[in-house]
Amino acid sequence: MTDDPWETHASWWRSTFTGGADPEYELQILPLLAEHLAQYETVLDLGTGEGQLARRLVSSGPPPRLVVGVDPSRAQLSNAIGAGAGPLYVLAAGESLPFRDGAFEAVACCLVIEHATDPDRVLSEAVRVLAPGGRFVLLVNHPSFQGPGSGLVDDQILKETYWRVGPYLKEQVALEDVGEGVRLRFAHRPLGRYVNPLVELGLALTRLEEPSPPEAFLEESIDIELEAAIPRLAMLRFDRVAIDGRSRGAGPPRGAGKVG
Repeated sequence: MTDDPWETHASWWRSTFTGGADPEYELQILPLLAEHLAQYETVLDLGTGEGQLARRLVSSGPPPRLVVGVDPSRAQLSNAIGAGAGPLYVLAAGESLPFRDGAFEAVACCLVIEHATDPDRVLSEAVRVLAPGGRFVLLVNHPSFQGPGSGLVDDQILKETYWRVGPYLKEQVALEDVGEGVRLRFAHRPLGRYVNPLVELGLALTRLEEPSPPEAFLEESIDIELEAAIPRLAMLRFDRVAIDGRSRGAGPPRGAGKVG
């Protein structure tokens, strides 16, 4: 029996976060990524899990569209394949992708890099399989406000609530309880640990979004106004400089990326 939580708790993940069960995914994460990747015809979903982002990308892009989801968890991919809806799936680790250089016009990495033990290798592989002029979209739990030690504080002595920020610059790994009997590994790193390696690999940061949490996610908050002003997520959009030296943000060259 495996001790990999992504294998052991695949059914928990599917029932808790997919099919509209999680308002943050349904109302914010999936629409946001679909918007920034809509014009690309070949897309890699890096760390696809049970494939809900891959399915959304298939339905929201220009037909015909090829979306490939890659993940190292057999149980997660089994759930993804069972859901159908068009993507192709490949069992592989993000540190060693089984695709040729420049195979995809776009790559998405959604709430995955925090779980990677070698983030530099994952980012390097993502850039390697990205076609010239392509786009890489990285979505992370916001390191500035969602790291260890951060969170809403309800001070009963001072009769005030405020948002505490933990040690942002300190890189650390922790096992967090995310559900009954479910513990996942999270690595906290400052944003520079993701931005600088990608820039050094030839990408240009073209967009940073820090959306307010969706209202439905904050229904049980003790201070909705405060929490609405604290981003849970950071989306970083990078474009790869094309062969002619320009960063192409308007859309991919036709047929630029083929999987193989």
